[in-house]
Amino acid sequence: MATKKLAFIVRSMPYKTEASRLALTHAIASQTVEIYLEDGDMVEPVVAFMGDGVLNCLKNQNAMGMYGVTSIEQHLKNSLLLDLKVLICKEDVERFGLSESSLIMDAEDIGGETKATIVPFSEIQQEMETSNHLLFF
Repeated sequence: MATKKLAFIVRSMPYKTEASRLALTHAIASQTVEIYLEDGDMVEPVVAFMGDGVLNCLKNQNAMGMYGVTSIEQHLKNSLLLDLKVLICKEDVERFGLSESSLIMDAEDIGGETKATIVPFSEIQQEMETSNHLLFF
């Protein structure tokens, strides 16, 4: 029985690129590969937002009004609804002057029980070091 850890590291800003959306899409989709694995094998994805990537976690994004594209706010909530582990870098939250109340921390409004976690970079580093596959977006 083997577990393959996948770390999706999001460093891209939320607008003008599809990188952040792709990271969440791949993390969500990674759970479906279990049907192709040997019995007992598992995939364990984690999504970590750091650097400019923490701006993807802001509530009430107005991407449609500003840029004519949908925001990834709902995509992030869908990730939490599916019980993905979502980490947000504490040092970058502080650097941008953000508060937990300004960030998407849960998906309770759509029935999700999993919450995002604000963690120090050292914890994100540990996730990266223990992952079998590391993907940067």
